Amino acid sequence: MEIIVQQDSQKASWLAARLLRKLILEKPNPVIGLATGNTQLQLYKYLVQMHREEGLDFSRVMTFNLDEYVGLSPDHPASFHRFMWDNLFSQINIKPENVHIPDGLASNIQAYCDRYEQEIKEAGGIDIQVLGLGTNGHIGFNEPSSSLSSRTRIKTLTAQTRKNNAIFFGGEDHVPYHAITMGIGTILEARTCLLLAFGQKKASAIALAVEGPVTAMVPASALQLHPQAIIILDREAASELKHLDYYQWVYEHKPEWQKI
Repeated sequence: MEIIVQQDSQKASWLAARLLRKLILEKPNPVIGLATGNTQLQLYKYLVQMHREEGLDFSRVMTFNLDEYVGLSPDHPASFHRFMWDNLFSQINIKPENVHIPDGLASNIQAYCDRYEQEIKEAGGIDIQVLGLGTNGHIGFNEPSSSLSSRTRIKTLTAQTRKNNAIFFGGEDHVPYHAITMGIGTILEARTCLLLAFGQKKASAIALAVEGPVTAMVPASALQLHPQAIIILDREAASELKHLDYYQWVYEHKPEWQKI
């Protein structure tokens, strides 16, 4: 696990965008796993900027999103379909047929989830999976107690997650109780996992995920088992890490060929 701490979320997001740009430039048919939420907004703005100013080509890129609320149509203002098209896909030259986002209106959810897993395999697996972090340590919608070997499936959201997301729905009463999400086992099969976390409210979850025990009660702690997990933080999110000085020292002394 590589811990990279930047001065602020802008610099952290720029570093993440450079990592994705490197993949897109170097691999003929890159497969990228994406996440939604305020944490990823600046990252997506930088990718759009790279497309417009540098001509970064997304025509060969295939994407798979982590999750979607059950019961929401793609055009619902709070759907993750809408978020991704508004903030990224509509502003780059990605092919619509290369975009995969879980279908919250699937009539047979289990069959749909099995098919989503198969589509990831047929694409050759995910090269880089972008992740956010819930304040309770969840990744995707894998809430505490989720199996560390879980696959894409339906999950019931915790009261805290619904409360955190109420702002997007005009009140907690309108937040769905369920979501389709990639499982932790699915996430760990990505060749690189790239987790972004910003702000003091994420500090406790980061400390548990990075330095605590590997436990289903902190789903993000499963990233400790991944051979290529990169955690990019701002100073506030990193503030409760006991070995922060060491992580910074390691990053500052990396050989040139290892740097992003």
